[in-house]
Amino acid sequence: MFGLFRRLRVDADYSQADLELRAARDRALAGDWVAAGNLLGATGRDWELRGRRIAVLGIAAGHSPRWLDQWEATLPDDPNVAVLRADALMDQAGEARGYASARNTTREQFREFDRLSTLAAQASARAMELNPDDPHPWVTRLTSMLADGHRQHDEFHEAMGEAVKRDPYNFDTHIMAVTFFCQKWYGSHEQMFAAARGPATSAPVGSSVAMLPLLAHFEYALREYGFDTRAESLSAKADYFRRPEVIGEIQACAAKWRGAGEPRLIGRGITLRHWLALANFLAQHDRAGTKALVEQIGPYLGNTAAYGYFWMRQAEGFRAVAKWAG
Repeated sequence: MFGLFRRLRVDADYSQADLELRAARDRALAGDWVAAGNLLGATGRDWELRGRRIAVLGIAAGHSPRWLDQWEATLPDDPNVAVLRADALMDQAGEARGYASARNTTREQFREFDRLSTLAAQASARAMELNPDDPHPWVTRLTSMLADGHRQHDEFHEAMGEAVKRDPYNFDTHIMAVTFFCQKWYGSHEQMFAAARGPATSAPVGSSVAMLPLLAHFEYALREYGFDTRAESLSAKADYFRRPEVIGEIQACAAKWRGAGEPRLIGRGITLRHWLALANFLAQHDRAGTKALVEQIGPYLGNTAAYGYFWMRQAEGFRAVAKWAG
């Protein structure tokens, strides 16, 4: 029964199953920034894949910026440099704030979060100028508003409009809306579910945004059933996922996401499989389907934040789901 779980090794690399991204990032960190440039150039106007690759490269640049500095010194007007600079600053802002609840975050952490978020917003404006068609600089701008969202609701809506003008069902754009309007940031449960269900309903079959209501359910359960306790309240959170209406929405979202054929593994494919496997586990629903999902996922955990809503460590959650799936 536990064969799959026993074989499971956890790969926490942020690139997940995108091995081209992993190789290019590693070459960039070794000094070959051209590899990163070639990767983004080859991605073209696949905005979801481009956004995911920028995010991973931005994290790498946030932790080790020398290769990006060299790239910028050589090609100061390269739009890929500009968007990566903005994402690197935003990653540094997130690290400065930390990932604890607001009451467990210090004034100094908030102050540094605000300072670096402001720099990221400025850098994203430069990226917008250099590549007006790219929605990702607008996503970074949206993310930067988490530092001061109470005073930036109108600006958030304006930036959101610019992002969706460029890519109506851009996953990164809509996930930021779900985040911004959730109760733990600057909205309410009602606003959050609206931000998730709106694009999920109107998007074409096969779109990744069809799965956004799952994130809203994760956020709701986190907030309502033990925000600061995680694992201690897992039972209460799981009870919520066993409600028939929650199971029904999860099934409908998954059916629409898969309606155009088996979704790819790169881009958001691994993360969305994790979401569905986690939701099934919490609902104790479709064990066989969850086993198939875990087999598709393989070792690629990456950074799947939703597990952290229910366990203190993401890998612990992934292993629990895999063990249940058998």
